[in-house]
Amino acid sequence: MKKATLALKALVILPVVLVLLSCNPVENESTSATLLVVNNVTGTDMEGTAANYLESDVLFEDLDAGTSTIYADAAEISLTATLLDPASLLGPSVYNTVTINRYTVDYMRTDGQNTPGEDVPYPFEGTLSITAAVDSAIAFSIVVVRAAAKAEPPLVNLHAGRDEGILTVQAKITLYGNDQANRTVTAVGYLTIYFANYVNE
Repeated sequence: MKKATLALKALVILPVVLVLLSCNPVENESTSATLLVVNNVTGTDMEGTAANYLESDVLFEDLDAGTSTIYADAAEISLTATLLDPASLLGPSVYNTVTINRYTVDYMRTDGQNTPGEDVPYPFEGTLSITAAVDSAIAFSIVVVRAAAKAEPPLVNLHAGRDEGILTVQAKITLYGNDQANRTVTAVGYLTIYFANYVNE
């Protein structure tokens, strides 16, 4: 009788334990066993050299041609997919591979003035189709500043003849994807951006 009772308790407890083990609190209660780790977010300076920040020219002025143009800015993201439990007895499988399908960019200022279209550019969303296998580092580029944002406040206020100085913001980049069992996986990276009407030579 005691053996039967113990076996019954084990059957009741086992599913609960499995559910608790499958929950991934690191990634917004995702049940995926895969974790995306952002290794680095890289922008460029005004010379085009890779840097851990971005110097964004709000208006490219060709003095010889007498023209002005606005361009989008890109950032490169390096990330690695890894198992949430590195000591897993089963090891990685094809179901742990993650496909990243979209991203969002939100802008923030350290002084707390964060009204979109007034203090910082509007947030936006982009689409992707990037696959990351477990223990493989990948790198890819995304648009981190839309060209259209440079024609809207507050960036348009930095154009020549309107306002001087540099607007410093933090870009929060959130990546969204799914593993091959269709379980949600997310990751977040940050990039400091210095907006200004830089001198073009």
